[in-house]
Amino acid sequence: MSEDIIITEKTNPNTVDIDVSSSFEIAQMINNEDLKVAVEISKKLDVIAKAIDLIAENFKKGGRLFYFGAGTSGRLGVLDASECPPTFNTDPNLVQGIIAGGDKALRFAIEGAEDSSILAKEDFDKLNIKNNDTVVSISASGNANYVIEILKTAKEQNIKTISLTCNPNAKMSLFADINICIETGAETISGSTRMKAGTAQKMVLNMLTTGAMVKIGKTYKNFMVDVKPTNIKLKDRAIRIVSSIANSSKDDAQNVLENNGWHVKEAIIQLKNNIDFDTAKTLLENQNGILRKVLE
Repeated sequence: MSEDIIITEKTNPNTVDIDVSSSFEIAQMINNEDLKVAVEISKKLDVIAKAIDLIAENFKKGGRLFYFGAGTSGRLGVLDASECPPTFNTDPNLVQGIIAGGDKALRFAIEGAEDSSILAKEDFDKLNIKNNDTVVSISASGNANYVIEILKTAKEQNIKTISLTCNPNAKMSLFADINICIETGAETISGSTRMKAGTAQKMVLNMLTTGAMVKIGKTYKNFMVDVKPTNIKLKDRAIRIVSSIANSSKDDAQNVLENNGWHVKEAIIQLKNNIDFDTAKTLLENQNGILRKVLE
């Protein structure tokens, strides 16, 4: 087998008989391969930490985070970005996911999108990306023209860049300030990078946004204090969070939340200090929205 073959395209010796295996054996093979993902990620935590710090510092400067990718990688970027507003009550523009081929590519394969440098430049230029923003290209192989051109364009404009790949020879890493390479190896089904590579990318993206949000004060301890209560489940979660941190009854927590428009941080401060919403809001603003600084 040629050494030029990308590692995620190679044949996995552990699963060559998958087509004549029982359903249990198939599930076991997939599970055994998936178990390797977290181990590989654990080897790159120092690099991931640097990426978290870079993103958080740019957030503090008023910057945004942009994920770019094609196919599965693009879909994962869009997914992670779309989870930030309900989880951390962020502006939808703070973290943005862009997939080659546009929103239609979320459901359908768009022929040639990942190979187009022109499309990459067009997508980049539409977003008015600035020096305090962070650009992340996501690609299992790291060799698609689209993701390479994105990072290359960003570097030319002195914008900080991160690459997330599963290929140690990824070309896009040449244009990244920080390269996160999770070597997940050959896939269970040869070349099906929606599997281990996709799982690795999802796990790392979780770390990047969650880590950066924690660093800018979007949590208190491990409580989701910036949750946006948009449904019954999330309202119940907000009540439990407020009650737990403020050491109040759930009834009191619910009453304050209903009266202040479901602002979780302010509700906690109100109950802890027996003050009104406007005073609590001012105290929070004086500490740049970081609840721990208000309480401690």
